[in-house]
Amino acid sequence: MANKFFSDLFGKKPSPEEKSDAPTPEPSSKDIPFSSPVDEAPADGATQDTESHSIQPVPKDPPASKKLKQSWLSRLTAGLSKSSEKLSSGVTAIFTKRKLDHETLEELQDLLITADLGVDAAMRITNALAKDKFDKEITDEEVRVALAAEVSSTLAPLEKPLLIECTEKPAHLPHVILMIGVNGAGKTTTIGKLAQKFKDEGKSVLLAAGDTFRAAAIEQLAVWGERTGAQLISREVGSDAASLAFDAFTHAQAAGTDILIIDTAGRLQNKSALMDELAKIVRVLKKLDETAPHDVVLVLDATVGQNAISQAQAFSDIAGVTGLVMTKLDGTARGGVLVALADKFALPIHFIGVGESVDDLQPFHADSFARALAGIDEHRV
Repeated sequence: MANKFFSDLFGKKPSPEEKSDAPTPEPSSKDIPFSSPVDEAPADGATQDTESHSIQPVPKDPPASKKLKQSWLSRLTAGLSKSSEKLSSGVTAIFTKRKLDHETLEELQDLLITADLGVDAAMRITNALAKDKFDKEITDEEVRVALAAEVSSTLAPLEKPLLIECTEKPAHLPHVILMIGVNGAGKTTTIGKLAQKFKDEGKSVLLAAGDTFRAAAIEQLAVWGERTGAQLISREVGSDAASLAFDAFTHAQAAGTDILIIDTAGRLQNKSALMDELAKIVRVLKKLDETAPHDVVLVLDATVGQNAISQAQAFSDIAGVTGLVMTKLDGTARGGVLVALADKFALPIHFIGVGESVDDLQPFHADSFARALAGIDEHRV
C-alpha cells in the first residue's frame, strides 16, 4: 500500500524528450567584420561555409495583455507541471491519511531519487518527516510541504541574479559573459533572451558568435541580435573562436559597450578539443583584461535529468563555471535535478526557463521554484 501511495504522489519518471528551447529564423542583420591579429594563430584546417542554411523562426512573445494575466509564479507552476503533476493531483481524495513507517519512508526515498532530486535530498526529506511524523498519520499535503521546505532551504543560498552595474563605467568594461554548454541545451537562445533583458535595463550589448562550428548557431544569434538591437560579430564557419573573441572585446572596448556576451561551441563528445578551445578563449581575454571573463555561465537542459550532473562536472573542469541557467523545465518531469546539482556543486543559479518567450526566462527564486515543484498552489500560505 505504501508503494501505491507514494507512486501516486510522485509518479514514475518519464523518459526525457529532447526539444529545442526556441526555434530559429532566417537572419537579416548584418555582421560586423573584423580582422585583428592575435598572438595565437587560427586552428589549422579551418574551413569556410558560405552556403545558406534554413532555420526556423524565433517565436514572438505573446501580447502584453495576455502575459499580464499570468504572474511569473503561475507560469512557473504551469511550466513545472510535468515535474509536479503527481504531487498536485487528487491523492488526498484517494488516500486521506496514512501512517509513516519504515516501509513508507523507504518507498518515499526511492521515489524522490527516481524523481532526480538525488540521494542526499531524498534522505534529508525523509529524515525530516520521520523526526516529526514517524508512526503517525500523514497526508499528501504534509509530504508536499516537507518537500517544498527542503528544496527551498537547499536552493535559497544559491539565488544569485545576474546583476551587472555599468552606471559608473568601471575600468574593466566591457563586462564579459562567457556562455558555455552542450549543443542543444538552449545556450544560443538564452544569450538572445539575456541580451533583451540587458537592453531593457538600458545597457549596450555586443554578441559574439563564438560557436564557429555550427552555421545554425551563427544564424540564430544574428536573428537575436536584430531582434534585440544588439550588435553582432561573427565569422565564417570554421573560423578561430579565440581570434573572434579578441575582435569582439577590442571592438566593445573601443565603443564603450557595457556587456559582451560570447557564445561558445558545445562539443562535449570531443572533450579534449573543447577544453583547448575554451582555454584559448579565456587566455586571449585575460591578455586584454586580466579580470575577464567576469562570468562563466553554464546553460543546462533540464530534460536530460541526471546527465546534467556529468555536464556540470565536465564544464566545471574545463572552464571554471561561475553560475547556472536551467532551461526547458516546461518540457520535462525531471525538474528535481536542480536540487541534485545544488547538493553536488553549490553553483549560483541565475535564471530558469519554462518557455520560449523572453519573459519565460526569469531570475531564480528558490521558494517559488520549490512550491511549484511540490505542486503547492501559489495562493496557499
